[in-house]
Amino acid sequence: MFIDGVFAGGGLKGFALVGAYQALEEKGYRFKRVAGTSAGAIIACFIAAGYTGNEIEEMMQDEDLQTLLDPRKTILPFPFMKWLRLYWRMGLYQGQALEDWLFEKLSVKGLYNFSDLPEGSLKIVASDLTHGKMIVLPDDLIHYGIEPGMFPIARAIRMSCTIPFFFEPVRFKAPTGETIVVDGGVLSNFPMWIFDEENGERVRPLIGMKLSHRKEEMRGREIGNALNLFEGLFSTMKNAHDDRYISRKDEKDIIFIPVEQYSATQFALEDEQKEELMQIGRLKTIQFLQTWPYSIEETHRRIQRIV
Repeated sequence: MFIDGVFAGGGLKGFALVGAYQALEEKGYRFKRVAGTSAGAIIACFIAAGYTGNEIEEMMQDEDLQTLLDPRKTILPFPFMKWLRLYWRMGLYQGQALEDWLFEKLSVKGLYNFSDLPEGSLKIVASDLTHGKMIVLPDDLIHYGIEPGMFPIARAIRMSCTIPFFFEPVRFKAPTGETIVVDGGVLSNFPMWIFDEENGERVRPLIGMKLSHRKEEMRGREIGNALNLFEGLFSTMKNAHDDRYISRKDEKDIIFIPVEQYSATQFALEDEQKEELMQIGRLKTIQFLQTWPYSIEETHRRIQRIV
């Protein structure tokens, strides 16, 4: 059965999305179009590239995630230098190592630019801070005087994954001038709207994967210091837009995967923790499919009732 998919951001919590994808694959679902933000953009691009769930798990399990953290080198090895880098570079890590890793994995499938994919099969959300607006890649690149099809997929994913102050913002030059881009989660961490037609209808069934409880099941967070304040601020900012969009009728198409107890930037995840996250994704997806109106099992049940 062909469906479309939307994958939420969540940093390292995105391992749960791998488990969800595996469960959907095992049940016979295949994606025609995929979209995502941040970690969700990574999973979406691998699916669009033709990787199976097990192949994605193997890639991510084998990778030492801490090698993706690439601070700029300095000739002055003083602790305070990293804070100077943060001030001037606006991020602790460059993000180039992440882009290089993505480029390597996509090149195995012969994918480099968006023109190497079927048109419209992959959409990525990022945040343009220069002009204060959300951008959907590759579609919106045309407004910057850039040919969408010629834009590197790995660069687009990196742009969507640029957590503010953690990774340096991505700067790209266009005829309209220099633009600074950061994590798509700043404006839309879960773009369930992205495949809606103008009349609000959808071409085919769509499943969204959100890395949280349902809104009414979420507990308040404790804010006792500046770090808690930043986390609370960023979390509220990235979820406010999407929570306002998601209605009761949309919830039936969303797999809620509660992984709030894990950190989005915990690059030192143990293998056991990665497996725990994937298992949560698998279990929640299996539970979801038992009641999803478009599920293969539900369709069979309807046919049996008619017969």
